[in-house]
Amino acid sequence: MAGEISISNTLSDALVILGAAGIVIPVFTRFRITPVIGFILIGVLVGPYGLGKLVYDEPWLSHITITDPEALEPFAEFGIILLLFGIGLELSFNRLWQMRRLVFGLGALELLISGSLIAVFLAMMGQYWSGAVGLGLALALSSTAIVLPISGTASPVGRAALSMLLFEDIAIVPIIFMLGALAPYAQGAGWEGMVETLWQGGLVILALLVLGRIALPRLFAQAARTKSPELFLAASLLVVIGASLATGLTGLSPIVGALIAGLLIAETEYHTEIESIMEPFKGLALGVFLITVGMSIDLMTIWDNFGLIMLAVLMVLTLKALVTGLLLRVMGARRSTATETGILMASPSETTLIVLSAASAALLIQPGTAQFWQIVTAIGLTITPLLARLGRVVARRVEPAPELPPEEPGKRRVVIIGVGRVGRLIADMLKVHGKSYIAIDSDTDTVEVAKRRGYRAVFGDAGRGDALERLGVENALALILTMDEPVLAQRLTQKLRKEYPDLPIIARARDTRHAAELYRSGASHAVPETLESSLQLSEAVLVDLGVPMGPVIASIHEKRDEYRAQIEEDGQMAYTPKLRTSTVDNPG
Repeated sequence: MAGEISISNTLSDALVILGAAGIVIPVFTRFRITPVIGFILIGVLVGPYGLGKLVYDEPWLSHITITDPEALEPFAEFGIILLLFGIGLELSFNRLWQMRRLVFGLGALELLISGSLIAVFLAMMGQYWSGAVGLGLALALSSTAIVLPISGTASPVGRAALSMLLFEDIAIVPIIFMLGALAPYAQGAGWEGMVETLWQGGLVILALLVLGRIALPRLFAQAARTKSPELFLAASLLVVIGASLATGLTGLSPIVGALIAGLLIAETEYHTEIESIMEPFKGLALGVFLITVGMSIDLMTIWDNFGLIMLAVLMVLTLKALVTGLLLRVMGARRSTATETGILMASPSETTLIVLSAASAALLIQPGTAQFWQIVTAIGLTITPLLARLGRVVARRVEPAPELPPEEPGKRRVVIIGVGRVGRLIADMLKVHGKSYIAIDSDTDTVEVAKRRGYRAVFGDAGRGDALERLGVENALALILTMDEPVLAQRLTQKLRKEYPDLPIIARARDTRHAAELYRSGASHAVPETLESSLQLSEAVLVDLGVPMGPVIASIHEKRDEYRAQIEEDGQMAYTPKLRTSTVDNPG
């Protein structure tokens, strides 16, 4: 009987969550509002401090409320794991290495300075110093789960946010162990535990890196040969859960293992397929996490302590925004980038709740104090999407975007995404042949350099909002993607092909494999850099060896056509489940 009741409650909770997803996502998308707010509000409504309070008086409400909030916590944690796994898929070890100065420089400074200032302020207000340190570090953290889906990882704001969030995710384990060491009765055991965890975790991470490079290509090659999307999904979940458990068993955070798993898979040719398969699960699990955040908000407690809570929220947001913005300016970021990133990163994090629990368990803060700051954190998480919008508005006022050059009367033009070295060269060739163009780039420094050199360039993020619509992409002669961001180029190609079926899309590819992926995503032409450089080298060698220029050029053209035909054929061939099953088919 008890088992039947438990199953009934579980099914009821599942119905509430799926119903919330079915209502929140379409409604909020229609009004161009992030579903983050919707999920949190649903959590407030159906949680123990909302309609859940009335279940004893009105039993029928149990069917539309969450009856066991604690049962959702594992699913919420899994949502964070999948989010970090997705971030790893978007990165690569090379890109992560290039970001090391930001991760361990900017990320470390932001956490330490923000945490120290908050701790000093709380100590001045009467909090004992060890508890103030714990609260300062907890509130200095920012939300990976909410910030990165809003900012992305390709824009200047997204790169800055990603670097700080990566460091915070790495630092969470040392922070928790340090709080254990500061506990009144710890007797130094916390430091010993931290050292043991770090060396064991280091060995596990090394083992994952070695085994992953050897085993993952073979594992996913076997899954791909079966043409079964179910097996591909099972292999993906096996990898991410296995890596998360491996780091979790040593005492490190499971999200470290998830990030490493994503980075390893990003180095294989199957990362695009895995990313598309995992996306729906990641979104739903993240929705569960946001619902749990909403369930922790007690509206009556907020009402009773409204002034004090709002003052605390304002203090945390202001201090963190100022510290983050000033650090970015010191490190050379534009005023607009520093302003938008500072405001976006101002809220506390979901991991703040973990650190608060650790500080409370270590007797560094009282349970009532922990509950107060949990409410502050939940409010901060709820308003993060509003802060993101505020940040964009303030950034435009602090440093207005360059004016859009006037349209050339009666001329359709080419739209170039990216105005770096390759984009400027293409613009030069278009100018030589009398073709009008406009270039867009999300790096304000690159745009300024291009404008000073006489190029028609504007600042904007082609992957967000209506930036391309304002450039008239629907009437463009062609659209050219020149950025050296393989994942971003592929996503943009897929999105643009869906929105503009007849638009010629010419994309820069890193190599022949990337070119094939771009063709699958809908590119009209994909030009691999490695192919063109090889052909140019061959041409130079043959001419130096005395072969006449005419036959050399003819053979180079013939070989180029042969390679491009093969790449296009590879792009259309179904060597992964994505192209074999209609449920996950791609255009083009």
